[in-house]
Amino acid sequence: MKKTKSISLLLILGWLTSTNAVGQEAVENGEAIVAEGDSLVLPEGMQIQEIDSLLRDWSVRNFLTFDENCETTGENPTFEPEVYISRLQRLPNVIEMPYNDIVRRYIDQYSGRLRRTVSIMLGASNFYNPIFEEALESYQIPLELKYLPIIESALNPSATSRVGAAGLWQFMITTGKQYGLEVNSLIDERRDPIKSSYAAAHYLKDLYDIFGDWTLVIASYNCGPGNVNKAIKRAGGVMDYWKIYPYLPRETQGYVPAFIAANYIMNYYCDHNICPVNTTLPMGTDTLSLAKDVRMEQIEAVCGVGFDELKALNPQYRTMLVPGNMRPCTLRMQAQHISAFLEAGDSVYVKPVAGMVKNRPVVDVSTPEKKTAASTSGRKTVTVKNGDTLGAIASRNHTTVRKLQQLNGLRGTNIRAGQKLRVK
Repeated sequence: MKKTKSISLLLILGWLTSTNAVGQEAVENGEAIVAEGDSLVLPEGMQIQEIDSLLRDWSVRNFLTFDENCETTGENPTFEPEVYISRLQRLPNVIEMPYNDIVRRYIDQYSGRLRRTVSIMLGASNFYNPIFEEALESYQIPLELKYLPIIESALNPSATSRVGAAGLWQFMITTGKQYGLEVNSLIDERRDPIKSSYAAAHYLKDLYDIFGDWTLVIASYNCGPGNVNKAIKRAGGVMDYWKIYPYLPRETQGYVPAFIAANYIMNYYCDHNICPVNTTLPMGTDTLSLAKDVRMEQIEAVCGVGFDELKALNPQYRTMLVPGNMRPCTLRMQAQHISAFLEAGDSVYVKPVAGMVKNRPVVDVSTPEKKTAASTSGRKTVTVKNGDTLGAIASRNHTTVRKLQQLNGLRGTNIRAGQKLRVK
């Protein structure tokens, strides 16, 4: 990722967000915070509409499967406060993880109502955590911050908040652009898991340079450093999250406790009889760097990759175009589809034509089938060799995967060595 120049501390301090209602409960060193009858304010990543969106996500439906062999009673046991305190203290964290009534209530949400979501997030974390950890490590900040996207987006890269924040780390457009994330009509890099993770790590590091306290950093990530500074002033200048708690926006009052609860449940899920789902996504995908324009439908045709899969693995692209001419762009696909892409050579790329409208390139209307029609005729077959893919055969014979599927009655892209395929 291209690293951008850090925003000055004075500029960050000047960022303000709209003022929300603030709670008036008395807080002292993180002890009892709200009465049992009071309602919790759930971060968007814990709300039902975001959970429904996660369950509809293509990668969840196609790469994550529930483990039928997981042995669990399905019951959610409760424990004495001392057990929660001990478990939180045993986490290998730098950030302080105190236990109190509100933390307990968020733990209860994750271990109760959100059990199925936790199962899915445990599976998805196998894919995303290495990305998060590498980005956080590059800025030398605590790795436990990898659980922020749990409460921000429920690990859904397509998540969009009510106010327009987007992606795993829920960047607003202005903040995203300040940290090098491009957002225009063609690309929204807030949805790019890798680039947004480095941007988030950079932002978190800058916030720590302001506050010097990770719980204040986490709070300001939610409501902005301006609101945290106002709360500090109203609390008499004390730099302690639990002391400024009554003066924070109400959603932010639950944000740090929810973060602590996310750290707890992602480490102690077994103690609550939660089974993680199995995942195949991390082992099966890789990325390409493209320096030319290429359209999604052309990739689909040449590589034999489904459109839904292509969009799910590349959520940063807002249209059918991967605009490599603008600057190098990444493309994520399964390994066999990447091989087909590479073997296809230049035939996969968008070919400019006269009169092309800016930012709206089109595929050359002279298709491979039309080019060969005048010079060849009749039926033609080939024999599949070891290592062949449908995309590679299509490229060698100036046709498309879809055409080969139609000619040979194939529903998918699986072929075997020695198989005869009609290519014309």
